[in-house]
Amino acid sequence: MTPPILSIVSKKNSGKTTLLEKLIPALLKNGYRVGTVKHDSHGFEIDHEGKDTWRHKRAGALTVAISSPWKLSLIKDVKEELSLDEIVDTYFDDMDLVLTEGYKRSGKPSIEVFRSTAHQTPLHVKGASNNLLAVVSDVPVDLGVPNFGMNDIDAIMNFILTRFPVSHKNKNL
Repeated sequence: MTPPILSIVSKKNSGKTTLLEKLIPALLKNGYRVGTVKHDSHGFEIDHEGKDTWRHKRAGALTVAISSPWKLSLIKDVKEELSLDEIVDTYFDDMDLVLTEGYKRSGKPSIEVFRSTAHQTPLHVKGASNNLLAVVSDVPVDLGVPNFGMNDIDAIMNFILTRFPVSHKNKNL
């Protein structure tokens, strides 16, 4: 079964990663199996020059995996960017919830992070998006959805748990 997806979105440097760093442990403590997908429209490198997997890739391998008893990492060339749904369907079927950082144009339910010291206006405009569920901000923002403070992690988590309940929570985490 495909897990629900919740996108954490904003303009640059508004605090998406910081919010995720706080939300993930809170959700885990509530028994949720949480996965994340980070969108990088500029491309990225996760392999390090000189390492075995880097050497395999440089030699021409189209897919390289490194496996241990605790982790699996995959580097795979793709002809075109996979959709968020394709990524989640393929790699996250054992999760209760997938949080994304970015993917602001995905059409998925989203929470916007707005920091007034970084930007003059939020990413969203009131009434323009059916997918905006809430705003997390350092100032009150009227986008027609619930507002939460940047450090109000318990309230944000409870909002998420209410919106994305799971019946098969893993209590062994």
